[in-house]
Amino acid sequence: MMEAAKNQLMAGKRGLVLGIANDHSIAYGIARALHGAGAELAITYQGDSFLKRVEPLAASLDCQFVTPCDVGDPDSLDALFAAINERWGSLDFLVHAIAYSDRAELSGRYVDTSRENFVQTLSISCFSFTDLARRAAALMTNGGAMVTLSFLGAHRVMPSYNVMGVAKAALETSVRYLAEDLGKDNVRVNAISAGPMRTLAGAAIADGRYVHKYAGEHAPLPNGLDLEAVGNSGLYLLSDLSSAVTGEVMNVDNGFSLIGIPRPGNNGD
Repeated sequence: MMEAAKNQLMAGKRGLVLGIANDHSIAYGIARALHGAGAELAITYQGDSFLKRVEPLAASLDCQFVTPCDVGDPDSLDALFAAINERWGSLDFLVHAIAYSDRAELSGRYVDTSRENFVQTLSISCFSFTDLARRAAALMTNGGAMVTLSFLGAHRVMPSYNVMGVAKAALETSVRYLAEDLGKDNVRVNAISAGPMRTLAGAAIADGRYVHKYAGEHAPLPNGLDLEAVGNSGLYLLSDLSSAVTGEVMNVDNGFSLIGIPRPGNNGD
């Protein structure tokens, strides 16, 4: 009975998912949960190399709407939303799972961040959500919901996260301002701060394996964090189950974010 109810949770809902790179992407985990709940999806990609990866994943989600998008190009965004409007006429939800920074500048010191990479990182990893939200909200004529992805590095210093932590802090603040701006139109805006996971984005961080191992050893919940857990949290925030939740950053990390200093003796320390 509960499974049947879940399968109808997003029935009749249509939404846009940006940021699927492969089957380990958090965006894919959320998309899979949405599809399982009955949602119809539009999925974007950037460049032919990503199209080859995205096409089979889109097929697994019964997605017939796969379209290019470069969030750094306003014309590309205009074309994307024109296509959505022509095909669907409205939109119910948005998943923003896009971030970028020069990998070389994630392995040194934050103080050495170049102006060029700072601007690019903030533009793609933070402003793109606002740019998308403005366009998506115009199509959410019956209300809607938006979700973006953050990380603990927005609040605490994390190895090799550097300027991306600054971008995520700005993104979380954007969530709060967007929630206030769009609330009067019954559009909710939230973020998921997932714990360290083995994703393509995580692989770009020099100390990603160390962070993943440390979080797994010291998080209160012993089970490994997986895409299904994060995907279900995305489903909750995008569905009517969270109808009174907006402007929030939900930690989905087995409790790792609440730990200051792990207890002595844990895991052989």
